[in-house]
Amino acid sequence: MSSLRFLLPAVIALAAALSGGAAELVPGVRKVSDSILYQESRFYATFPSVVKRPDGELLVAFRRAPSRVALREKTESHIDPNSYLVLVRSRDGGATWTKEPELVYAHAFGGSQDPCLLQLRDGTLLCSSYGWAVMKPEAVPLLGPRVNQNRPGAVFLGGYLVRSSDGGRSWQGPIYPPHIPPEINHDPYGRPLPAYNRGALYEGKSGRIFWVVAAMDTEKPRKTSNHLLVSDDRGTTWRYSAPVAVDAKVTFNEASAYETPQGDVVAFLRTANFEDQACIARSTDGGKTFQPWQGMGFKGHPLQATRLPDQRVLLVYGYRHKPYGIRARILNAECTDYATAPEIVLREDGGTTDIGYPWSVVVDARRVLVVYYFNLANGPRHIAGTMLEIDPK
Repeated sequence: MSSLRFLLPAVIALAAALSGGAAELVPGVRKVSDSILYQESRFYATFPSVVKRPDGELLVAFRRAPSRVALREKTESHIDPNSYLVLVRSRDGGATWTKEPELVYAHAFGGSQDPCLLQLRDGTLLCSSYGWAVMKPEAVPLLGPRVNQNRPGAVFLGGYLVRSSDGGRSWQGPIYPPHIPPEINHDPYGRPLPAYNRGALYEGKSGRIFWVVAAMDTEKPRKTSNHLLVSDDRGTTWRYSAPVAVDAKVTFNEASAYETPQGDVVAFLRTANFEDQACIARSTDGGKTFQPWQGMGFKGHPLQATRLPDQRVLLVYGYRHKPYGIRARILNAECTDYATAPEIVLREDGGTTDIGYPWSVVVDARRVLVVYYFNLANGPRHIAGTMLEIDPK
């Protein structure tokens, strides 16, 4: 039975081809195909993001680390000293991808996580990430107070960005964002942590870039809150703008920013201690202040928003409850109907909870590619994609 699950995406694609059309998920949304963008049994591939270049080329960046299971260890890990940021390319609308990934960045002091691509209107690429130094556990107590450990010996380095002006062929940086006051932790050298987070940055109409970052604001209980950074010089420098979501009990962490046609700045937030519910926070004054955060009424994390050609918004998110998979909703232009927008199930054949982190991009007038990491029957973690066909409103 488990071997059949590996064949399911191919069976779906073949059935669609034979029937002369794609499978309709909800009215006006059809699933064209599922595909594998990158898979190699020796590597653990996770946390993708995607952009479309001005010439139509698609870039997918992701974190790649050695597969610890392939090296006979018991489990895979999201923390690895050899996790690097890499990318693959497609010049045929996502039909085929380069086989050997190109290096985006290798952190000098540890492993990197979650490369989050943003393409600016002038074609510049930004990629945000953050890192972990893997040390001998007995050394950590000697580093001083306020050092954040993910597990014994895995010490947080904070966030950074790199930049490319040649379509991702070369990268400059790192650019370190400022430390923000709510963050209580330091890096291994005793310096205040630079700001960090996983999630989509967004370039607004004015050219201002919005980045919703996280900060560990209390140790007991151990939790994080979300805050807005902005850049007015294409990501070279950053400044603190406002708290986005802070709560005494609920944790807010991985978050994506979006600016609506009306000019509202919207943050889509992953939570903990809130029944795994997705949340939203909204600013009506360009990010100077945010209204109280709200639960969106459904489970899923983390989230990412893409503007469709008809101004509606495709919101994609992972679903780590049985049946494990990838889901989405199409919101109105101002993202106000999240509680009533129908849920769209893209995948429900995931093998374990170790899946998700979807990111979407408009390929052409009707097609959208959603990329994510996935496993089938607890097999190799790989970068996969679902091509959707969406009718305009």
